[in-house]
Amino acid sequence: MREWDKEQGAVSLRISAGTAKNPKTGEWVQLDLPFGPKPRLILAHLNNRGTQEESPEIDVEKSLTGFVKRIQKFSPNGHQIRAYKEQLSRISVATIRIAMTTKDRTFQMNSHIVSAFDLLIKDEQQRVLWPSEIRLSLDYFTRLQNHAVPLDERALAGLAHSTIALDIYAWLAQRLHWVPRGKPQFIAWAALKEQFGGGLGQMNNFKRKFRIALGQVLAFYSRAHVTGDGRGLTLYNSPPPIAKKRFPVHNHPE
Repeated sequence: MREWDKEQGAVSLRISAGTAKNPKTGEWVQLDLPFGPKPRLILAHLNNRGTQEESPEIDVEKSLTGFVKRIQKFSPNGHQIRAYKEQLSRISVATIRIAMTTKDRTFQMNSHIVSAFDLLIKDEQQRVLWPSEIRLSLDYFTRLQNHAVPLDERALAGLAHSTIALDIYAWLAQRLHWVPRGKPQFIAWAALKEQFGGGLGQMNNFKRKFRIALGQVLAFYSRAHVTGDGRGLTLYNSPPPIAKKRFPVHNHPE
């Protein structure tokens, strides 16, 4: 699959797979779309680095391997490390398009998470392309510095088995500290299913799986104040999982 679409109200999201030039063969290689828990974990790692450092340039050759070793419940082997780095390659070349549509107009933004990368081949059969260094795009890096919050690696390790649990954790970590104090926000089950329910079938099945995943998330994010009932969830102002260390944002060249 080369493209993935998501619709939520007036907002449309499309992620398109990209290509990378093989440094040994000289050919452009089509990479697949990022998929599953691994890209979410990689993004959490990149986002943490982006929120805590001044530079958008990240040495992923060593830092990603160290991150994988920290979040795995057992020591990862070479095959598992390669699987993460292959997903990093997919993220590095993917294009993200967000469109917001009104009655007679559409506003569209095209962006990339990574604007540049240094590509290596270390697989003897030359089948896996590994970025050793990446540069986050300026737009993405600036958004991280201004809005994002880092995620707790202990929670990421505990939730690494579940795509929906990782999505709920990232969502609550970003959302709860923006809820006004004394003004909780209610979200109906229908809206939650529209956001998180892809591939989970009927509403009853979605509610069951969402509640299980939410319980797992709250076991690690104990300061999250969330209540639920038959109508939906109510979100209350809560501190983020980790306090954000702020740096001034400079205009780095693309």
